[in-house]
Amino acid sequence: MKLRTTLLAICITTGAAPAVAQAPLRLTLGDAIERGVAASHRLAAVSAAGDAARAAADERRAAQTPQVSAQAGYTRTNHVDAFGILLPTSQLKIIYPDIPDNYRTRLDLQWPIYTSGRLDALERAARVDAAASDDQLASARADLRLEITRAYWALVTAIESVHVVGESVTRVEAHLHDVRASFDAGLVPPNDVSSVVAQESRQRMLRIQAETTREVAEAELTRLIGAAPGTPIEPTSTLEPPPPETTPLDTLLEQARAGRRDRAALAKRVDASSERGQAASAGRRPTVAVGGGFDYASPNPRIFPREDAWKTSWDASVNVNWALFDGGRTRAQVAEASAATHAAREQLADFDASLAAEVRERLSELQSSRAAIAAAADAVDAATDARRVVTDRFKAGVATSTDVLDAQVALLQAELDRTQAIASARLAEARLARAVGK
Repeated sequence: MKLRTTLLAICITTGAAPAVAQAPLRLTLGDAIERGVAASHRLAAVSAAGDAARAAADERRAAQTPQVSAQAGYTRTNHVDAFGILLPTSQLKIIYPDIPDNYRTRLDLQWPIYTSGRLDALERAARVDAAASDDQLASARADLRLEITRAYWALVTAIESVHVVGESVTRVEAHLHDVRASFDAGLVPPNDVSSVVAQESRQRMLRIQAETTREVAEAELTRLIGAAPGTPIEPTSTLEPPPPETTPLDTLLEQARAGRRDRAALAKRVDASSERGQAASAGRRPTVAVGGGFDYASPNPRIFPREDAWKTSWDASVNVNWALFDGGRTRAQVAEASAATHAAREQLADFDASLAAEVRERLSELQSSRAAIAAAADAVDAATDARRVVTDRFKAGVATSTDVLDAQVALLQAELDRTQAIASARLAEARLARAVGK
């Protein structure tokens, strides 16, 4: 009974202990990008693909070097009748003995000394592919930075929206208090109170929706930066308009062509495909290789007559291979490589055409977003002043509660529009930076 009482007290104490709230993770935009790049599985996969491309290039290089191998084998054969000749001395000389156990070891050398440029072209193509993989990694890193930037500003926008809607709820609650006081004094009808209550309920619903949006944005940013699920994040960057973009469009286009790593990867793919075409065309020309080896076998088939004993031998050779007729295989390989090169060039040309339109669109988005910020700021000022005037008129008894509610809604909408405009400008700034390869 004493033990049971003790356990019950421990359980009650443990259950009653308040949970320790997790400290929020304070992040600037730069911190979020740094953490996201370090924790990204997507970038790790692209980096691994680049390692594989570099290993393939090393493999192509190794194909041009001498290949030395050690070989060993054992063969069991059926028994045969020994064959020999009778010497003048009346002795039998065995020429082909019965040796069922055959052992062989060999140190073998193969070296392609001339391949008409085929192996060289394949190695160059592999090296270019490896360099293109590095460009793809840089491009994927830029895409991830943009995605993290979008999620970061989405969280900042959601937090600001919660703040804006919360202030609106506070204002409506204060107005509801005033309307109820006027109703108690017999100055307003009951429907005015009901209207304000309905508006207050709607404002609280908007606050709940804003808080939900904030949680979703926080979860998305948490995933991108590799933090534990449920980690609270507190952005330290404020939602302010970005600085104006003063770089001319022509300069931005030049920066994009020079700085976009995905474009550089496409250009390298064109070069790699061209090298493969040269390697394929080398199949029409001869190749020369040298070979050699050292054998240590029992019996050694190079030694006559056969003898059940370990003996050594060696060989060296020069081999020329020229495919005079291959059924059109080389021609088909050259045609395939040529078509692949043409396709890569067309992809690069299409990228250049799309790049110019993308930069122009991103610059236009940034400019329009900045103009929208100015208009939204004017709307907030006007709505704030209108709400102040209507509130004073309502207290003086010359304005209705409906007028106050309309002014409250107009101010809320103006403040939300300003918040969205600033967030759109920040995102447009990040998209323009991505478009020009920054």
